[in-house]
Amino acid sequence: MRVTFKIWRQDNPKAKGEFRSYDVDGLTKDMSFLEALDQLNENLVLQDEKVIAYEYDCREGICGQCGVFINGRAHGPHDNITTCQLHMRSFTDGDIITVEPWRAKSFPIIKDLVVDRSAFDRIIESGAYISSKTGTAPEANSIPIPKDIADKAMDAAACIGCGACVATCKNSSAVLFTSAKINHLNNLPQGKAEAVRRLEQMTYQMDLEGFGNCSNTGACEIECPEGISIRNIAEMNSSWLRMKLTK
Repeated sequence: MRVTFKIWRQDNPKAKGEFRSYDVDGLTKDMSFLEALDQLNENLVLQDEKVIAYEYDCREGICGQCGVFINGRAHGPHDNITTCQLHMRSFTDGDIITVEPWRAKSFPIIKDLVVDRSAFDRIIESGAYISSKTGTAPEANSIPIPKDIADKAMDAAACIGCGACVATCKNSSAVLFTSAKINHLNNLPQGKAEAVRRLEQMTYQMDLEGFGNCSNTGACEIECPEGISIRNIAEMNSSWLRMKLTK
């Protein structure tokens, strides 16, 4: 299998980037997309050229580090997968595959396909935790939680912070990510005590990082590898309005 990769190359955040084309032969349809990029980098090493910088860790759809735009879609042509879960059988022999980094002001490019997503970390640090006294872990059954509430919290907690929601939104909004992290804790008894503070501080930090407003297109839900529902956005907005009306 032979394909042409058209990849964004940029040496550093201040350098001017450009697309460069690379022909890669000898690929198989069972290869993952990242394995195909690995083979391309091996070829570049043999040619004494700079390898392409891209992120990955687990290669199991868990860590969320591998996100890139592939032919104009976050993570590639399929819904609800990460880049590392994409395989070359999704393409045909002779295809031209365009690969570029997330495009968002709040995710500045570090090099090639690598972007700085530390804005997400700062949103998490602003309130996505529960304050509790140190000591032994409490008995799991000591705080009964209805199954529907537990399921709702776990569905929100499934967010891996890959940034596809931001990259695919025409306003570069982080509302889906932020709402999932807020609702995960605010729906549980352990998170109720700090629910208002968490909501206020995390939404404030989100705005401070320069993310845009929700575009209401639902593209974020489609591209999210974990299928995080946009109902989380509605729930967060409703909670935020109640908070403002009662303060």
